[in-house]
Amino acid sequence: MENQSKNGVDATKISVLNCIDLSNPDIHQSVSLLKQACLDSGFFYVVNHGISEEFMDEVFAHSRRLFGLPLSDKMKLLRNEKHRGYTPVLDEVLDPENQVHGDYKEGYYIGVEVEEDDPEAEKPFYGPNVWPAPGVLPGWRETMEKFHREALEVSRAVARLIALALDLEVDFFDHPKMLGEPIATLRLLHYEDKISDPSKGLYGAGAHSDFGLITLLATDDVLGLQICKDKDAKPQIWEYVSPLKGAFIVNLGDMLERWSNCIFKSTLHRVLVNGQERYSIAYFVEPSHDCLVECLRTCKSENNPPKFTPVLCRTYLSQRYQDTHADVSIYKQPQS
Repeated sequence: MENQSKNGVDATKISVLNCIDLSNPDIHQSVSLLKQACLDSGFFYVVNHGISEEFMDEVFAHSRRLFGLPLSDKMKLLRNEKHRGYTPVLDEVLDPENQVHGDYKEGYYIGVEVEEDDPEAEKPFYGPNVWPAPGVLPGWRETMEKFHREALEVSRAVARLIALALDLEVDFFDHPKMLGEPIATLRLLHYEDKISDPSKGLYGAGAHSDFGLITLLATDDVLGLQICKDKDAKPQIWEYVSPLKGAFIVNLGDMLERWSNCIFKSTLHRVLVNGQERYSIAYFVEPSHDCLVECLRTCKSENNPPKFTPVLCRTYLSQRYQDTHADVSIYKQPQS
């Protein structure tokens, strides 16, 4: 991409990311590529993951139908206290130090479906989802539930490679308190056709790192995602991540950084929009509510003691969501 800078959107550099083929029979090669990516940028592509391009196209088509509804209809699906449902434009502020408004995106959360009368529904991130009426969006719920199931299997496959890269047993993250009973959240995203301008504090999504273990991201073909490999650099250097048809872009979250004692780091990233609408689908994977996130035995030594105090997954996640989202009660106030 040629050097250019317009409206504060610097498009001078495209990041080169490792590509992990989940169908590769050479597990050692895959682990080596993944480990290198985790040490370098915390971002990589995953291909041949088992979800067909045709089905991915179907999920994107359903996402567009949802966001194409009138705002009044979408507000009837407003997110609840369990972070299920619709999030309006400007609802989320990921980088309060630099943003003058919230993110210029709208979203839709879909979590692990748990019936209201199930005791598990009392947990912070479990419970019934908020679903559009079948007559409004036929087949929508079934498509999203299928994608949720299939993306979880991809996440477990990636987590097994991460376990091996950290010198752990291959099934370390498969245990019930890990990804056996995960907090797994699908989030559909639609970025408005605005122009981002970092110099004016305007972003599609402000700079942030993800909260959990890993994130799978599928995007359309519109460039927008940027990463900063060194968040402490002055000035920060931002690189675009190119969309790759049929692939997931995978990145590491803050919990994995805590677990690995900063050997693997979660990476700062943001979205700049250039006047085009942009759609993406994020799948956030965290361990169970009761999982204690503490330094892994393979990631500490006398010379490298644990850097973080242990924390329960539900406690950590609840605080992070509270810090970034508007209080849902503001939408119930009369508009002046």
